[in-house]
Amino acid sequence: MGIELKENFDIKTHTSWKIGGILKCVYFPETIDEFVALCKQNNDVCVLGNMSNVLISDFGCSKKIILTSKMDKISFDGSRVTALCGVKGQKLAQEAAKLGLSGLEFLIGFPGSVGGEVYMNASANGQAISDNFIKAVCYKENKGLYEISKDEMQFGYRTSICQTENIKILSAEFELIPEDIEKVNAKMNEFLAFRKAHQPLLNLPNCGSVFKNPAGNSAGKLLEDCGAKNFSIGGAKVWENHANFIINTGNATSTDVLELIYKMQSCVFEKYDIKLEPEVIYLGGNNKREAELCRLIYQKSQK
Repeated sequence: MGIELKENFDIKTHTSWKIGGILKCVYFPETIDEFVALCKQNNDVCVLGNMSNVLISDFGCSKKIILTSKMDKISFDGSRVTALCGVKGQKLAQEAAKLGLSGLEFLIGFPGSVGGEVYMNASANGQAISDNFIKAVCYKENKGLYEISKDEMQFGYRTSICQTENIKILSAEFELIPEDIEKVNAKMNEFLAFRKAHQPLLNLPNCGSVFKNPAGNSAGKLLEDCGAKNFSIGGAKVWENHANFIINTGNATSTDVLELIYKMQSCVFEKYDIKLEPEVIYLGGNNKREAELCRLIYQKSQK
């Protein structure tokens, strides 16, 4: 089909955590048509974007992978903007700001891409991807290509229907608010300054927040009260400035990270009877210990 394919692809340098092994088969589509063709020809294909909240096993993964990094087109029509799923959130925020369009300023500090940000309803500092969302073009096995509206997305905190229905976002359309360019840039700078002050930058390889905030509570505060800022396993360490972040100090393995996630989750459960839900997505399955850790980490609480 003329779609770029890389076999035995070393993914490590492409992930936010700088962790990961060899992926057997990776496709790089550039258009929606190419994406759909790949999905039709490959059952149970795994779709990845900027891999900013993904932990990929050092032991690799046998699944076929679609990376959307080349699906990076943006188009504006007045105050409406449409972005393909591989567009980086930071780029979308910057392009909107150049035209004096407000509503996506918070994305300036996000390392993810539009597909993933819609999938998990990214949010920060009082703004969320759902606020200005109009509709998306998506793909679902046995249904094919179709559009989904804001109401149909069932957005919630860090959630959307995509997560429960295995829906793949291919492009998203937003209605933005005309605003003075200087005001939009000022808001972006404010968000970026906040993020730099409260979260590790990517020169300390990390995957953003490890856990979702429980209803009415803060995962970071619960972890801090459990002493998690002092936790480390191998090359993986809880960031000293915020207990809901794990950084790679230089030689962390995927097993190190999973062991540390389990330790963090367990200490909160033992002290508060709250099982924190991970934001991190794991991709692997070729190692027995990692498979056991994932079973423990991702299983729902029985309470």
